[in-house]
Amino acid sequence: MKNNKTVIVGITASVAIYKTCDIIRALKEAGIDVTVVMTEEATKLVRPLLFQSLSGNKVYSALFDEVSGWEIEHISLAEKADLVLIAPATANIIAKFASGICDDLLTCVVLATKARVLVCPAMNENMYLHRITQENIKRLGQIGYKFIEPKKGRLACGKFGVGCLAEVETIVKEVRKYLLSQD
Repeated sequence: MKNNKTVIVGITASVAIYKTCDIIRALKEAGIDVTVVMTEEATKLVRPLLFQSLSGNKVYSALFDEVSGWEIEHISLAEKADLVLIAPATANIIAKFASGICDDLLTCVVLATKARVLVCPAMNENMYLHRITQENIKRLGQIGYKFIEPKKGRLACGKFGVGCLAEVETIVKEVRKYLLSQD
């Protein structure tokens, strides 16, 4: 990968969070710099230390962390991104993006970035297929957000249906394809 591309990986509180470890590992192996921004809820599922170890960078989660220097974190993170990858993306975060809500660090980074935003939904089938979620996805698509559709599989509730995070290989392939198109 030329020019040390940077991907901001936004992580939300979906059971599929464990797959993000493999996504980060694969991106790093491809020579991509990865910085993780977690929602506060996501930090309840997996400690940020794990993602810090995998990415080799500080993990960000709080909008009002102690300021180090004069950088406004959500702006500096947004500006350094060549791509923002949201994986996994909950119905909640998709709705916030579609409504322009900026009530945490991740939503502020996404609203402030000029980079492409690639969203990988992962949620219960009923939530994913709900009309509101589908309208939010459509709205975001109309303003340039790209989506990698979830697959069918065993959901956290035990049922089989659509809503499982796309395969790690599929996600990494799309990230690399986009970054290579920028060179």
